[in-house]
Amino acid sequence: MTLMNAAVFFILAPTLMPALDPLSTSIFMGSAAVAWQLLSPHSWLKCSLLECCNTKDTLNLSVIKMDLDRKVFGQHLAIQIVLRALSANMRSERPRKPLVMSFHGWTGTGKTFVSSIIAENLYQLNTPRQRFVHHFSTLLHFPHLSHIQLYKEQLQNWIRGNVSACPRSLFIFSEMDQMPHGLIDSIVPFLGYHEEMDGVYYGKAIFIFLNNAGGDKVTEIALDYWRSLRRREDIPAEKLQSLLSEEIFRNRNSGFFHSQLIQKNLIDYFIPFLPLEYKHVRECVRQELRMQGHPEDEDLIVEIALAMTDYPSEERLYSSKGCKTVASRVTLSI
Repeated sequence: MTLMNAAVFFILAPTLMPALDPLSTSIFMGSAAVAWQLLSPHSWLKCSLLECCNTKDTLNLSVIKMDLDRKVFGQHLAIQIVLRALSANMRSERPRKPLVMSFHGWTGTGKTFVSSIIAENLYQLNTPRQRFVHHFSTLLHFPHLSHIQLYKEQLQNWIRGNVSACPRSLFIFSEMDQMPHGLIDSIVPFLGYHEEMDGVYYGKAIFIFLNNAGGDKVTEIALDYWRSLRRREDIPAEKLQSLLSEEIFRNRNSGFFHSQLIQKNLIDYFIPFLPLEYKHVRECVRQELRMQGHPEDEDLIVEIALAMTDYPSEERLYSSKGCKTVASRVTLSI
């Protein structure tokens, strides 16, 4: 039944009403209203019961800020830049280009977690809008170097098709440090300043790249600040973003090695995730105890956090795994 059929139905419906008693009429009209809502492409009822593209840009920045502040530890720089990027993108009714962010830092520092918080808040209605969030794992989706041309074509078709279906689509690429060189350049045409390409508008799409590459450079700068008795909060974001851009462009262990995305300045934000100190790991342990339903045992929190703070070997200032293994350690310790 098309919307045209539904419209004809509503025009003819009043002629049927005299044959029905009041109760039947109410049920009839109520059912018709529900049918109309389900047939409308972006009705509130359809979007509540089914999956519906977030065309109204309902991202609540104050809510996402609260989530990031409450759930992510030790990443003031990343949180500031992410909020600024989302705010700028959401302010425009028709952004000139997609929002492109690249997250850099050691494993366990919160890159995947922050991207999941963005996804949850972007599609915040009760029913998960998973089909508008596209997560590419390099090891899972692009495992064979010999198939790189096929991957390029598949990736282009996937992005084109999904943005056509939902302009506010979110694409997350993890393990970028292991992505075959040149593969990510296949999406360059979609990330530039275009009104439309072949009738498709890409300006509302969001792309997030997750990288371990560049993590050593971020840690090196954070450690220099600590050794010179300066606070990590005073590290300038602009300095780190510039260094990250240069680092991953030259780094052969990066999916952005000599990438056109960097040459053409298509990545809007290079976002540093700082190494986690003892105090941050301690908060991760505390949160994990709550999530597993255990009391906050301060002795256990200290024990696990101290055991995970292992870098550099002399100072033991940072956790080389971030909070990556906190959940398993808590489980084994209870």
